[in-house]
Amino acid sequence: MQNTATPTHCPYCALQCGMNLTPTPDGTVEVSERAGFPVNRGALCGKGRTAPAVLARDVRLTSPLVRDEGGALVPASWEEALDRIAAGLRRTREAHGPDAVGVFGGGGLTNEKAYALGKFARVVLGTSQIDYNGRFCMSSAAAAGIKAFGLDRGLPFPLEDIPKSGCVILVGSNLAETMPPSLRFFTELKDNGGTLIVVDPRRTRTAEQADLHLAPRPGTDLALALGLLHLVIAEGRVDEEYVRERTSGWEDARAAAMAHWPEHVERITGVSVPQLREVVRLFCEPESAMVLTARGPEQQSKGTDTVGAWINLCLATGRAGRPRSGYGCLTGQGNGQGGREHGQKADQLPGYRKLDDPAARAHVAGVWGVDPDSLPGPGRSAYELLDALGTDIRSLLLMASNPVVSAPRAAHVEERVKALDFLAVCDVVLSETAALADVVLPVTQWAEETGTTTNLEGRVLLRRRAISPPEGVRSDLEVLHELAARLGVEKGFPTDPEEVFGELRRASAGGAADYSGISYRRLAEEDGVFWPCPAVEEPVDGGAGALPDALPGDPARGAPAAHPGTPRLFLDRFATPDGRARFVPVSHRPAAEEPDEEYPVLLTTGRVVAQYQSGAQTRRVAELNAAAPGPFVEIHPRLAARLGAAEGDPVTVVSRRGRAVAPARITDAIRPDTVFMPFHWPGEGRANSLTNPALDPTSRMPEFKVCAVRLETAGRRGIGPR
Repeated sequence: MQNTATPTHCPYCALQCGMNLTPTPDGTVEVSERAGFPVNRGALCGKGRTAPAVLARDVRLTSPLVRDEGGALVPASWEEALDRIAAGLRRTREAHGPDAVGVFGGGGLTNEKAYALGKFARVVLGTSQIDYNGRFCMSSAAAAGIKAFGLDRGLPFPLEDIPKSGCVILVGSNLAETMPPSLRFFTELKDNGGTLIVVDPRRTRTAEQADLHLAPRPGTDLALALGLLHLVIAEGRVDEEYVRERTSGWEDARAAAMAHWPEHVERITGVSVPQLREVVRLFCEPESAMVLTARGPEQQSKGTDTVGAWINLCLATGRAGRPRSGYGCLTGQGNGQGGREHGQKADQLPGYRKLDDPAARAHVAGVWGVDPDSLPGPGRSAYELLDALGTDIRSLLLMASNPVVSAPRAAHVEERVKALDFLAVCDVVLSETAALADVVLPVTQWAEETGTTTNLEGRVLLRRRAISPPEGVRSDLEVLHELAARLGVEKGFPTDPEEVFGELRRASAGGAADYSGISYRRLAEEDGVFWPCPAVEEPVDGGAGALPDALPGDPARGAPAAHPGTPRLFLDRFATPDGRARFVPVSHRPAAEEPDEEYPVLLTTGRVVAQYQSGAQTRRVAELNAAAPGPFVEIHPRLAARLGAAEGDPVTVVSRRGRAVAPARITDAIRPDTVFMPFHWPGEGRANSLTNPALDPTSRMPEFKVCAVRLETAGRRGIGPR
């Protein structure tokens, strides 16, 4: 065995930290530092360091599984498993129509797999019913960004710009636990004399690093942003020249903000007027400043408006589209950015094109060699799709997601999954959702396959194959190829990821997320390429969407001048028709479910440093489980005293949707009117049994971050804050 280190990227969060992998005698890989990659400069969190543990044969799936007549999942051959899936999907489509077949993807799929999955749904199955778990990640920020800027890319600037800014407001992110290597950028910000302001109802590890921590009541981030904008106006801090020359819609947004005076906002949020004034001073006095949001303000039934209010604050102060300034979103999942750009989202085609745009349909259909009229229209969003399982949607093909743990109102989602006529799951491990399937296919992992991902900066990266997968394991691209053939589509689903990426480049050409000037060779030679990166040469004749067989930068073309990519967006103009950013007037409104006499406490959810998402993989790593062995309920001492709960006592948390039981963790780092639960575990501690699926009207994001609950112990029931 040749022990050559392969430079690649972590399989977990959207930082996509660089690492080196070296094969080991036991058939897995050893992780080592890749100091030159700019996002993490060699630093890795515990999840990244231990990622190879999930490659072990005794942890992961190595054979297809099918459900036998007795109801058990038993090993089967690949031919039998694929035949069963094709038959199940065909049976449903023939009996109930194509939209009775659903497809659900994941934000961890590579760009190639996300692209192929979207194409498979629309070309092979003919269904509109496809979405993915990235809808639960940053869809509200995406919707707000498109409204304001005409384009959504998580960060419109590289991470390296953060330490050079004068002030950063970090809203609803505990990045010290969710993406620890990124904390260094904020430490450097402070070392350079900049200011860090953290907005979070909990005093997290991130909040402890802040110069100023605001702890608003969950669900009131919109009022907070509006109150800050009110003060900017009242104190004469609006950048009038910028607003006049680079924006539109200011007067309506200004009027909406003026209805949110400081004392009113203090009553709503619990953030004092002096704190509000201090934030405005710290944000407005430096030459440059940023606002970065994460799931806290976004996972709300008003998440799009909430992010829009923070964008309005940036626009009014001239902070967007200028060096070391701007609004950005900290994407969560590993390929949450690229995963929604290339077609597995209900309303999108590759290149971040809209599915209801005739020109977009014609372009992509030309690349795919199909009639544009044959492409279905937009389908249901993620939660709506899951809610329709077993009724309108009778069969489901699911890849790289575990909604039985990760979806809101999870007990209901579990019931809907069980009601399906047929479920097929492609995964690395037997997740809680896979355990309910009729067929489970074992697929390759990050270190066993090559493909691209797009990190939170919009930086397209090449993950390289370092080792061969175990016998009995195939890639998702092979699965889609085989299923397409069985369902009558012999061509158009290659198994080579570079070939798929070449087609993706043609499909994305001219779109908002244009990858046409990016090649595997460029990605191998550079530290990633930021989109948009169009091909230098114009498309040639040969049909809609046709591009030269070899694009600039490809080996067959030598190395002509290539587009450098776009690390920083909006410096010259915004991506709107007139080049101006758009203010969107918004006003505060309550959460979909506020506390009352029966449910007097607020619940918010989130992650812990040693686990990831639904925990399907990290819960199988001994080192990570030792650090975070199970769920807990974080309770303020005052609330715990009223409840009669001591540290470690089992506490039952009850909402209108279900109940969860977990040990109490008593801390004054949380508001007395709020409890916190991490969402990584199934069973009785499943936090998403409680969460509210109320949807944002624009993004269709569920309200994970705030709902009303009551607490119970063995001796007391229904105790609320005082």
